[in-house]
Amino acid sequence: MQTKKLALAGAAALTALALAALPAQAGAAQAGPAKTVTVTVMGTSDLHSNVLNWDYFKDTAYADSAGNSVGLAKVSTLVNTIRAERGPGHTLLFDSGDTIQGTPLAYYYAKIEPITETGSTHPMAKAMNAIGYDAVTLGNHEFNYGLPLLATWIRQMKAPVLGANAVHATSGLPAYQPFVIKTMKVPGEKPIKVGVLGLTNPGVAIWDKANVEGKLRFTDLVDSAKKWVPVIRGLGADVVVVTAHAGDNGMSSYGGDLPVENASALVAEQVPGIDAVLFGHAHNDVPQKFVTNKVTGQQVLLTEPGRWGQRLSRLDFQLTKQRGKWTVTGKSSATINTNTVAEDPKIVSLLKPQHDTTVAYVNKVVAKSAQELSAAESPYKDTPILDYIQQVQTETVKQALPDNTLPVLSIAAPFSRSAVFPAGDIRVRDVAGLYVYDNTLLAIKLTGAQIKDYLEYSAKYFNQLAPGAPVDVATLTNASGTPDYNYDQLSGVSYDIDISKPVGQRIANLTYDGQPVPADKEFVVAINNYRQSGGGGFPHVTSAPVLYNAQVEIRQALIEHATAKGTIDPADFAAPNWKLTREGVPVF
Repeated sequence: MQTKKLALAGAAALTALALAALPAQAGAAQAGPAKTVTVTVMGTSDLHSNVLNWDYFKDTAYADSAGNSVGLAKVSTLVNTIRAERGPGHTLLFDSGDTIQGTPLAYYYAKIEPITETGSTHPMAKAMNAIGYDAVTLGNHEFNYGLPLLATWIRQMKAPVLGANAVHATSGLPAYQPFVIKTMKVPGEKPIKVGVLGLTNPGVAIWDKANVEGKLRFTDLVDSAKKWVPVIRGLGADVVVVTAHAGDNGMSSYGGDLPVENASALVAEQVPGIDAVLFGHAHNDVPQKFVTNKVTGQQVLLTEPGRWGQRLSRLDFQLTKQRGKWTVTGKSSATINTNTVAEDPKIVSLLKPQHDTTVAYVNKVVAKSAQELSAAESPYKDTPILDYIQQVQTETVKQALPDNTLPVLSIAAPFSRSAVFPAGDIRVRDVAGLYVYDNTLLAIKLTGAQIKDYLEYSAKYFNQLAPGAPVDVATLTNASGTPDYNYDQLSGVSYDIDISKPVGQRIANLTYDGQPVPADKEFVVAINNYRQSGGGGFPHVTSAPVLYNAQVEIRQALIEHATAKGTIDPADFAAPNWKLTREGVPVF
């Protein structure tokens, strides 16, 4: 038998030599000497609990101006198509995080009927299990609802949930599975091993400080990859993919106290042995990008599949048998728009009970509005709908601190320009559409000087505009890429923002109760946990004394306040206290 094997091997070698000696055209027409196999990896990221193509805030099918669709039901159809095209055993499906937060569907099964108490399966686990994910990486929003709910979801997932750089605070040992190696069979050949390393975002330590402090630490993505990629290669991986919940611009929205927030390209540049990075967090559509590894000179493939299931990344790796080993000899990627396919009826049917329950919840009437209130102009005008948030936050803090003698101010940002309280019935979805994040309320102590600094920092949101120049609201805001949610407005004091002045010199006429604010005057300031913990990098807030932190969810406080009042009337709370100016002349 052994002799027969040797004879066959010798014959194969002679055949390969003969083929190699043929003219190029003749050789191309026949089987080449080297075995080449294509492995296809599919990837999602930042699904944010979008399962169906549905907008719970508008109570209708999702639609945007670009014609996008959302949801795992659409993703599933694409995945099924690619699996059928490539054949069984030639595809893998990964996700790069931010899975269990983001829609009322996620909120309902975290807070209204929590899976930690009911034992029901989380809708995202149900959908991802049915689609057949091979690995899922932790995003920063996985920690929003606390570690017990996260642990329950992980137990419900059939796919391993990865997070190599989330470590126990005391021991430094991995708190979650760092990597997984998937084996793909090749008929007549040794199997191909695909290693997947999952990396989450260090910003969790800031953004969810209340949930992770003293329990978890988040190490640098580059250092973590340098530790684990050699281990994965040492275990025989022929392909190494990093699934990273981190953007690719090398920047951070927080200070330098933590490892870099958006380090995906840095990982590709600095860590040898990586073939591709499927990244997320930035919500961008990046079909294909190559980064040169500075150690090896090799090209590393990067792709990001947008957000909410609007895109599916497809990565194709060509592997060639060289000296008995599989070697990556080619790679490419693209993102596929999910608006090109219908929803997978299997996923729609599977999730219908939980979807219907959520729809019923968000359509519950909580109050009436005396008139229509829109947030469309909130980024550049003081609007009543944002004053409603300010009023509820201020009242909540005042009630919680009955012995306080300091003035109470409040901070809020325009989270959604499309938010509207219609005249008449106000439903849960209207309030949730105004306050789209699961933030909790705190109160801190700041001085007048610190408040001035804070407002100057916030005012960098506006592009500089000379007196008399035409005003175009489309280009007025979001200077240097500052998102709407990082433009804070302050209630309880009055001030002007002179957008004809450079950044840092814009706040004028800062007054409290009609008088200029002294630098040493103290205030209590209502603020959300994201901002207080350092999100957005605003000055003074992380080190300011915390006077109140009862973990009250701001969205729920808005709903309960509306329910108790019965009517939302801007006459009760609208207080225009800030405006944009140029050399003292109001812009609007």
